[in-house]
Amino acid sequence: MFITTTRPQDNLINQLLPILEQASQILLEEYQNYSAGYEFTIHEKQDDSPVTQADLKVNRFLLKHLAEITPELPVLSEESDYSARHDWSTCWMLDPLDGTKEFIHERDEFTINLSMINGKETVFSVIAVPCEQVVYLGYLQDLPFKYSFSQQQWYQYQVSSTSLDVPIQIGLSHGSKNPKYQKFIQPIEKEHRIIRREAGSAYKFCMMLEGEIDIYPRFHPTSEWDTSSGQGLLESIGGGLLTLDGKPFEYNQRNTVLNKGFIAFRDQESKKIAFEALAQSGVID
Repeated sequence: MFITTTRPQDNLINQLLPILEQASQILLEEYQNYSAGYEFTIHEKQDDSPVTQADLKVNRFLLKHLAEITPELPVLSEESDYSARHDWSTCWMLDPLDGTKEFIHERDEFTINLSMINGKETVFSVIAVPCEQVVYLGYLQDLPFKYSFSQQQWYQYQVSSTSLDVPIQIGLSHGSKNPKYQKFIQPIEKEHRIIRREAGSAYKFCMMLEGEIDIYPRFHPTSEWDTSSGQGLLESIGGGLLTLDGKPFEYNQRNTVLNKGFIAFRDQESKKIAFEALAQSGVID
């Protein structure tokens, strides 16, 4: 849960906040124009995934302003050239519109993901939710903050105890039809009441921070910019994101930016439940 607090006295956070607010506003205006039926450009990339004028507009804006406040840091962005990334020991990782398909289908669960990678670890994380006018952000070693642009109010995460009597909330993508998900859920259902919650993009990580999802299984591919911010934020509250064989993702280390499956969990009790279910489910070949 989040409780009200005062503005953090941190230079990076205070420099980033107005930039994130403007980027969120740009993306929200693009979404409103698209929903209203105005002319809007959508292309397909080489991997057949969509990219819109909104992705590119927010990408240009954030690249410009990140270069102004942290000129020493390159940016590994989904929508830019990152061919030199293995030369970068520290960098920003950016997805200017995570949930492009949500955007196109007029679901308001899209986000802006920004994280700082140092070595192989996410040390600072941001997820902005334009349609809710909020941003979640913070350092790996500190409890994360939430800021409401509309209310101009700061909040900070407060760890609370988990009751075993409440249902286990499972986060799934919209229309998840892969039978692996039901195989994973079945062992949990034998021991706990469950609630399925469908949502798109990194918005599921925000729901985890808000206590609305306990376990988020993913058995189809993502990219590093999809998970870095969420992993950092979850780790900062005592949760995490691990591969199906129990290892945390390492960033900007492999020949590909594609991730394999993972389990995200809100706390250690959720982790135990999730990996016991995974072992019983037969999902891992």
